[in-house]
Amino acid sequence: MKFTKMHGCGNDYIYVNGFEEHIPDGEKPELVRRLSDRHFGIGGDGMIFINPSDEADFEMEMYNADGTRAEMCGNGIRCVGKFVYDRGLTDSSHVSVISAGKIKHLELTVEKEPGQPDGRGTVKKVRVNMGSPILKPALIPVEAEGEQVVDEPVLVEGREYRMTCVSMGNPHAVIFARHVAGMNLEKIGPSFENHARFPRRTNTEFVEVLDRKTCFMRVWERGTGETLACGTGCCAVAVACVLNNLTDTAVTVKLLGGELLIEWNREANLIYMTGPAVTVFEGEV
Repeated sequence: MKFTKMHGCGNDYIYVNGFEEHIPDGEKPELVRRLSDRHFGIGGDGMIFINPSDEADFEMEMYNADGTRAEMCGNGIRCVGKFVYDRGLTDSSHVSVISAGKIKHLELTVEKEPGQPDGRGTVKKVRVNMGSPILKPALIPVEAEGEQVVDEPVLVEGREYRMTCVSMGNPHAVIFARHVAGMNLEKIGPSFENHARFPRRTNTEFVEVLDRKTCFMRVWERGTGETLACGTGCCAVAVACVLNNLTDTAVTVKLLGGELLIEWNREANLIYMTGPAVTVFEGEV
């Protein structure tokens, strides 16, 4: 099986061309667990299969590192856009991608590198229409009363935190805190992920607001652990920042692996994410 290792802000996945490689669905979870292992496999936060689709230009079939399916990955979908353009699967700089039944629209920024011969160029960054944030608790899902979960207390390991919950097609709990860089996510991350109030587990973002246009985030991803970046998490953070009146509607989210620009068009209720997509290497296993 041929594969390509790619990352967006350090959030790295193993990408497989589903037009050419045909892996039985029942074999994929174990394959994902084995190849995602950073010591005994290729290494990654999971695997993404890029497949044909009747509903969009391409399908993104995404798996977490533990072999479980995931609904959406903002960094992952940007890399899908780069993959399909750079390999000639599309000639368009506007691409639609479906994942877990939801279609996202991508705008590709194509550039030529110095010394690169005349031709198509390669994708350097991608702007994604991530759709509308979901705030109703039952749809996130999170056990809560009311129409939204904004700055609501949650007890984790005997300590009270304040959370704001958002779904971007997958669940997020945003926790605003100080000294985020020094937090022990390995200790508290699993307790948030598997908390009883999240029936399908959750991704958890720990956020320090720097100013009205900037914040710093670390993330504990459901089924993977701490990663260097999370695109949907950044979108959820931007929404949470606005709902708590902490930032403007356009915010740069700084991550361990880079930074993403997130814009919330309140009138249209749409989230736009812009960031890099990078090919690391290709191989065969």
